[in-house]
Amino acid sequence: MAKKLLHPIDSAEYSAENGLLDRRLFLRGSALLGSMMGYGVAQEVAAEPLVVQPWMQHPGPFPRPYDAPSRFESEVIRRGEPSSNKIPELGTVRTPIHQLTGTMTPNGLHYVRVHTGVPDIDPAQHRLLIHGMVKRPLVFDVESLSRYPIESRIHFLECGGNSELIYDEHPAQVGVQRLHGQVSCAEWGGVPLSILMDEAGVDPRGKWIIAEGADACGLTRSIPMEKIMKDAMIALYQNGERLRPSNGYPMRLFLPGYEGNMNIKHVRRIKVIDSPHQSRDETMRYSMMRTGGISTQFNCVMEAKSVITQPAPELKMKGPGLYQISGLAWSGYGHVRRVDISADGGKTWAQADLQQPVRDLALTRFRLPWHWDGRPALLQSRVTDNTGYVQPTRADMIARRGIWANYHGNCITTWAIDANGEVKHVYA
Repeated sequence: MAKKLLHPIDSAEYSAENGLLDRRLFLRGSALLGSMMGYGVAQEVAAEPLVVQPWMQHPGPFPRPYDAPSRFESEVIRRGEPSSNKIPELGTVRTPIHQLTGTMTPNGLHYVRVHTGVPDIDPAQHRLLIHGMVKRPLVFDVESLSRYPIESRIHFLECGGNSELIYDEHPAQVGVQRLHGQVSCAEWGGVPLSILMDEAGVDPRGKWIIAEGADACGLTRSIPMEKIMKDAMIALYQNGERLRPSNGYPMRLFLPGYEGNMNIKHVRRIKVIDSPHQSRDETMRYSMMRTGGISTQFNCVMEAKSVITQPAPELKMKGPGLYQISGLAWSGYGHVRRVDISADGGKTWAQADLQQPVRDLALTRFRLPWHWDGRPALLQSRVTDNTGYVQPTRADMIARRGIWANYHGNCITTWAIDANGEVKHVYA
């Protein structure tokens, strides 16, 4: 039998069915909140001294030159696997978004997609060539780029294939890390590419570029010149330190809001052209198959999306009581305007609180208090961005794209909570 709350919840505190509470409850710091939080969480004890633990009885070691997480956090790691064709150099490792809070992703946990492994590039030997339809072809090394004004911007990066399992006929029985973990957010530091393009002198007929990476596969993608001149950068830094090798060292092309594969890592060549190049990587891969054998190319912008990360299939509920539903939302079109949460499969919705500041083209954390009474529930989140775009249901997404699209899976995700607190991915 479920325990009774220490303080009853007034009906006015609820904002939707199945236990969703008013989003401002966590902001009020009321006696009600304190008594509710104590339910099933805090342990009531007598006024006795705390135990002196072993680590308090002797000095610890001196800090390492480059620090690492506590050994007790050894399970907070990226997880992934090589591709299905068993080629070890091709695959993905995903961010543990269910084990993080806030919006920024540590460099060591940033998701990575590789096509031919991670190259070991000597920065002193690396060069970036800008050529093609320009007045002055130019070559830059890392040192020369570092002399230009460096800008820092906080943006998300998401793989175009993130959430591809959402297209499967039956809901994949995996956790949120496997389903949605190819998204991360960081502070990127680098040189606006428009400065370099202006220096090279772009021919007005040059409406596209082809960008090429220095990895073994020479990944190449065509990108509209409009995007290049708007907000593209040659990134040298990530979260204040030099790029990690798996994320593009010593320099990468960064395109805020565009699908990850277009953000060419280890970029070595940018050629100005008058039309898309139709490279292997934008014909054989990263095109969206439609019904009838038709495919669409250059689906550049990652549409608005949200996902509840706590609770999630990896995190079993610990019994009835007060919980905080938390998750991430983002949009490649702009910024998150609001996120709504449902605990009854989309029948009723409550507005979540957004962690400030809400930035353009960046992850936004949302939260909502929830009184779970121990009965089955269906949790969903739905984002609306500043352009008015509303995250679609799965049925709407499939109707628009078909089941073979594979990329840009951004529909509403449903977590089913059973009476034992187990969390499962379902379609609703």
